Parts: sequence; structure tokens; C-alpha cells
Amino acid sequence: MSAGELGCIYATLILHDDGIPITAEKINTLLKAANVTVESYWPSLFAKLAQNKNVDDLVLNAGVASGAAVAVSAPGAAAGGGDAAAAAPAKEEKKEEAKEESDDDMGFSLFD
Repeated sequence: MSAGELGCIYATLILHDDGIPITAEKINTLLKAANVTVESYWPSLFAKLAQNKNVDDLVLNAGVASGAAVAVSAPGAAAGGGDAAAAAPAKEEKKEEAKEESDDDMGFSLFD
């Protein structure tokens, strides 16, 4: 992600937080005040996004998209072969056990 994209994100969030309508001109004003240079199309793209989507929803659901992708792929994997889906949790359990053992080896304990 470039500095210009981050600048547009921050400018959009600032405008939204202050209750100011998000427009390309206002994003550009904030970027100029912060001495951030961006490609000319970024402010208008972020302004259109803010007009079409609720910024609160975008912020609150930022991590949900990646979780949804996992949830969507899991049933497909189970339909393709139940053994592959069952093997994945076993690998995760082994990793967790290794962490617990390494903590014990270092002499750290909850009841020391």
C-alpha cells in the first residue's frame, strides 16, 4: 500500500469522524495540509466509496471478509473429502502442544 493510499484512507476517516461530507476536494485539502502527494484518481475513488458504502460498516467489518473466505472454503473442502478437513485440525493441535512444551522447558509456569 502506498503512502498516497494510506493518506486517502486517513483523510476519509478524519472527514467521517468529524461528520463532514466526504468529497474528493475535501480529501485533497487534507492531503495538501499533510504534505502528502497522491495520484490524481485516488481522492475521487475514496469519495465514491464513501458515498456508496457506510464508512462505519467498512471499519467495523474490516476483518470479517477474511473470515468469510475461510468459512466459505471450509465447506467446499469438506465436500471434496472429509479426511482432508479432519486432518487440518489435528495439525493445529500439534502446534499448540509444541508451544505448551516449549513454555515448560523454559521454566515458566502459571503456578511458580
